[in-house]
Amino acid sequence: MNTKFIPVEESFKQWKKDPKYVAAYDALEAEFALASAMIKARADADMTQEQVAEAMGTTQAVVARLESGKVLPSTRTLERFAKATRTRLRISFASDQLSREATRQYRLPVAGCSK
Repeated sequence: MNTKFIPVEESFKQWKKDPKYVAAYDALEAEFALASAMIKARADADMTQEQVAEAMGTTQAVVARLESGKVLPSTRTLERFAKATRTRLRISFASDQLSREATRQYRLPVAGCSK
């Protein structure tokens, strides 16, 4: 049996033509950008999830959920995470007129990696 594989790039080009797909993809971008920033802040602090959890007064499972991108933490939780990783929380707003790449640059500092 011959199976034909379609490269993911080809599929992505097709999916991007669907406005519903684009809207769903864009909606997830902020969540994953936040998760990535949190992971980077922890890595830059050279800490494990357990160490961050201890500094936050919570469990490793909570930190894992925060870093998964599946939950949207409160500002208070983000502040506790920033303090635990010895970073500063910065939240900003970006114009809808900016390109996706420029917007991503504004979103990534949410968990702040300033030392």
